[in-house]
Amino acid sequence: MKHFREYQAVQQAAKQTLSELTDFISPSATEASIAAFAQTRLADLGCPETWYYACPAFVLLGSRSCLSISGSDYVPATESVGETNLITVDLSPCKNSLWGDCARSFVVEQGKVVSNPVNAEFRRGLEVQQRLHSRFLSFVTPDTTFGELFRFVNDLITAEGFECLDFLSNVGHSIASDLKGRLFIEADSQSRLGSVPCFTLEPHIREKGGSWGFKHENIYYFDERGQAVEL
Repeated sequence: MKHFREYQAVQQAAKQTLSELTDFISPSATEASIAAFAQTRLADLGCPETWYYACPAFVLLGSRSCLSISGSDYVPATESVGETNLITVDLSPCKNSLWGDCARSFVVEQGKVVSNPVNAEFRRGLEVQQRLHSRFLSFVTPDTTFGELFRFVNDLITAEGFECLDFLSNVGHSIASDLKGRLFIEADSQSRLGSVPCFTLEPHIREKGGSWGFKHENIYYFDERGQAVEL
């Protein structure tokens, strides 16, 4: 992939920031304070810019974890995390026109971020996201179309008893050099995944009848063997 190391450095800044949020998130944290922390850390790590409107850190918690809107309309709320919650954080750093794009869901129980939640709905949401990304890796090839991947992922989401929440009804997009240049993983796209340098998988899902919206996003590219690899 062209500029592989540069892309990887930007994506690593996003991943490190998300990792550091595990200790930052507390019962008194809010969407606004989490977004501010993430933006500061991304800048500290050499990525002070964003490619996604003016929204380097898209943070949603509580009932808003199911909200799907454009970053151009996003305003962080001031509701506190509290003792029990789900927080989604989607980071979009940029450096020298090279994009990063990474999202994670943080479960809070008893006021702390936990990796193995007791709450069954929290646990199922995290597990389903992991299965979606794992199954996707064994399905895609450079010749798979964006539309074929859309149908594959949505069939898996339905089979798991979940639903897609994305307001554009897509589950990812290509990494481009400007917003208008993105190709989306949507139903009617005949573009091949191998035609772009790299792309995201980012299903935003909720268990049917559930209260929480889960995100997990990585960037992927194809190696010399034609295998999809996480950036």
